[in-house]
Formats: sequence, C-alpha cells, structure tokens
Amino acid sequence: MRDYDEVTAFLGEWGPFQRLIFFLLSASIIPNGFNSMSIVFLAGIPEHHCRVPDSANLSSEWRNHSIPMQIQNGQEVPRKCRRYQLVALTNFSAMGLVPGRDVNLSQVELEPCLDGWEYSQDTYLSTIITEWNIVCDEDWKPPLTTSLFFLGVLMGSFISGQLSDRFGRKNILFATMAVQTGFSFLQIFSINWEMFTVLFVIVGMGQISNYVVAFILGTEILGKSVRIIFSTLGVCIFFAIGYMLLPLFAYFIRDWRMLLLALTVPGVLCVPLWWVIPESPRWLLSQGRIGEAEVIIQKAAKMNKVTAPVIVFDPLELQELTPLKQEKVFILDLFRTRHIAIITIMSLMLWMLVSVGYFGLSLNTPNLHGDVYLNCFLSAAIEVPAYVIAWLLLRKLPRRYTIAGTLFLGGGVLLFIQLVPIEYHFLSIALVMLGKFGITSAFSMLYVFTAELYPTLVRNMAVGATSMSSRVGSIIAPYFVYLGAYDQILPYILMGSLTVLIGIVTLLFPESFGMALPETFEQMQKIKGFRSRKKSRNSTGREENPKVLITAF
Repeated sequence: MRDYDEVTAFLGEWGPFQRLIFFLLSASIIPNGFNSMSIVFLAGIPEHHCRVPDSANLSSEWRNHSIPMQIQNGQEVPRKCRRYQLVALTNFSAMGLVPGRDVNLSQVELEPCLDGWEYSQDTYLSTIITEWNIVCDEDWKPPLTTSLFFLGVLMGSFISGQLSDRFGRKNILFATMAVQTGFSFLQIFSINWEMFTVLFVIVGMGQISNYVVAFILGTEILGKSVRIIFSTLGVCIFFAIGYMLLPLFAYFIRDWRMLLLALTVPGVLCVPLWWVIPESPRWLLSQGRIGEAEVIIQKAAKMNKVTAPVIVFDPLELQELTPLKQEKVFILDLFRTRHIAIITIMSLMLWMLVSVGYFGLSLNTPNLHGDVYLNCFLSAAIEVPAYVIAWLLLRKLPRRYTIAGTLFLGGGVLLFIQLVPIEYHFLSIALVMLGKFGITSAFSMLYVFTAELYPTLVRNMAVGATSMSSRVGSIIAPYFVYLGAYDQILPYILMGSLTVLIGIVTLLFPESFGMALPETFEQMQKIKGFRSRKKSRNSTGREENPKVLITAF
C-alpha cells in the first residue's frame, strides 16, 4: 500500500510544475504583507495643534503665541490639544498688550481645540486621522481600529480551514483574495471612522484566510522536501517582501485614499492565477473526485516532461489509503493531565507574548526618530535574514535553546534602549531593529517547536490553539504602542521585559530536537523535574497508523 507521496513520486520534487506552484502561491502572499501593516500609514498621526481661525481678530504677535508650548523629547513644541482662551487673546490684542511682557501667558486660561486642528503635511498629505480629526479626546480610536483588524484576523483564522475543507482550497483561496481586495477598495469610499473600521475588520478576515489557505494548498501539492522550505521560507519571505513594498507605495502616495487604491492593484493582478494554480489533488481525492485529480497530475507530468502511468490513482488502492477512524479529541485534551496542561499553558503564553513583541515593534515604527518610511522599510527588511537564520538554526540546534536565545537577544536590546542617550537616535533605531530580528526569528520557529511537542492525535489542535493565542497578542499589541504617547521608552521596557520573561519560561520546555514525533500522550517529552501523577486514559492501546506525515497547520 502506497501513500499519496509515493503514488506521485514520478513527478519529481523540483520540476517546472513544482517551481511554478511554489512561486505563484508565495507571490499570492505579498498582498498580505502590506495589508497587515497598512494601518501604519493609513492612520499616521502628523504633527498638529489647535487651529486659530482666520476670522479671529488677533495681531500677528498674539496669533504666534496662541498655542501654549510644552517640552517633548527635550524640545519645546506646541501643545496638541489645548490653546489659550481665544476671547482673552482677542481682548489683549485689542488693548495693544504684548505677550510675555505685558501678559504672563502661564496665567491665561486654556481651552480645547474648538475650531479643529491644523496638521503638518511634511510626512502625510492626508490620513484617516486628519480626515476625521481622530486626535486628542478621540485618540483611543486608532489603536482600537488596529485591534479590531486583528480581531477580524482571529475570526478569519477560525473559519478559513473549515471553508477550505468543505468548498476546496482553490475556491476559498481566490474567494478570500477577493474579499481582501474588494473590501480594501470599498474602504476608499468610507464616509466616517465607523465605516472604515467595519470594512477593515472584514479585510482582516480575508487577509488571514488567504494566507492560511495558500499555505495549506502549497503543502498539499508540493513534495516532502520542498514542502518544508515552502512553509518556512517561501510564505514568510514573500510576506516580508509585501511588507517592504508598503513603505515604498506610501512614500510616493501620501493620500490615504489613493494609497488604498494602489494597494488593491496587486490583488487584482492575482486574478489570472485562477487559470494557472490548480486545486489540491489531495482534497479532490478526499472528496472522491478522482478524475479531476488525475487530470491535474497528468498536466503536471507533461509540464515536468515525465511519463505518467495510464492510471495514477487506482480506486482500489485509494480505498486502502483511506485513513482509519481516529478517536475524537476536544480542546480539553490539551489539559488532560497536569503535565500536558503545564506545557499547553506555557505554549499559549509563549505565542501570545512573542506576538505582542512582533506586532508591537512593527506598529511602532512611526514613533521612531527619523523618516517613518525608511524605518518601516528597515523593520520589514530585517525579517528576511531573521527567517533565513531561523531556518538554519532549526536544522542544526536544539529548539528551546535557539528560541530562548533569540528571545533573550530581542528582549535584551529592547531593555537596553532606555540607557541610550536621547541624541544617539541611530543607535536606538539599530537596537529596535535588532530586537525585531530576534523576536521575528523566535516567532517563525514556534510552529515547528509546538508541532514537535504534541502527539499526532492533538497536534493540529495544539498548533491551532496556540496560533489563536498569538492573535490575542496581536489584538492587544496596539495598546503597547499607544503607551508611547505618554512615554516613548515605556513600550520598549514592557515588551523587552515580557520577551525576556517568556524566554526564561521557554527554557522550562522539554527538548524536541532529534526526538521522534510523539504518537501518544505518553510519548510526549517530560518537563525536567516534573513527575506526572496520573496516567492518561489512553496509556494502552495499539497504534493503528504509526507513520508520521508532515501536515499544514
């Protein structure tokens, strides 16, 4: 009895067909890269202060002194949400008094920005912030917008796998690409913040669904050796390429509506891929559509210039390949014993806090000193070597030490930022990028590490549950960035401390490198110094299918 990989082995591992699928599916991830971080520029907050209307009867001298000053990062800048009481200034101006000499400005009462705000256009021509005046008393809206986007990501990750299992990988891949692109286009016509945010939630749902389904489709079509490279390097690096394209688009297109329009173009360009990317033959076989699977494999053989058997999939052999009925498992099985529960709780913490660090640093690039476009590009570019290094480390070194080491690197340099003198801006930026490098490397290794810890019966469930925990981390990450409005160093102290803490926790995990993938709960590696008091209710029983297959999570 042969499995699917053995049946299709005649195609080879890296022929023209596999290369085409590898690069096209990876390229379909590019829109995910800039959509996931587009809020950095769509909701960019330019320098602003209260507007003093032209109709105000003020002398030029009093108009220049109508905004109180404050110290920010060692520099004196106008206050953003208060101005001197306009009626009082008008009276002083009419009496010919001189500000500072005849009038002590510190004793003049302040009032809110009753006539709106004036925004600098040095960095952005327009954003949703300037469009709807989402500043001062409404400054809670931008982080909420970002959090709701990631809430959409969380909801999309719940449904994407189920939809693709029912309706097919290819259909859902292009449907979710259409959702992501179409609702991004509709955002252009938003008339208020509420409409923009609701549409942004739907974009988030399509964004993650597209990513997950492309991941599954690639791992099911490609062979074993290419599958690993695709799932670790292919999708990750092309996601980073999309992320790098975002600041390039935003640099040349500084109006938020036009930027959104430009970001929908790559999604439209993916439409012709419908006639090139095939359905997953594995999924077709699972649905009993053997003829369609045969056609795809025959076309692949022709493209690879190899001779295919007259009948690739023998119906009788397919019946033997049908997996035996497995025991039903539930989410509570991840907590069935104290030992398993501790590993699960630590894994949930690990995923959530690493996600907070990754998205917190990615979203915080506008708050760095210097050019926001360059900083965002550097934050994206540093991910490419991070993914490559992570892949190399996974091949040679123990998991928990490599993950903990990269977390110590990322968290340690973030904590060191508070010691850097304020005038050494480039050193601070370099430390932030090094921190992003460490956390990104650790993040990319979590899938493999978690999959190796759990037995086959609950492996997908464990990776799914911990991945959901990372979505929770992305939802709360914008509020770490929000704290930077009060103290620029505070987000780095919090993210650095949490990253170092979870790095220490990582050292408590059992090691999985070089170990056989566990098939049962009893085969799970034990935490050092921990002795389980209970035996699993499945401690006995014969394994029906000892063969371990690499699957998409």
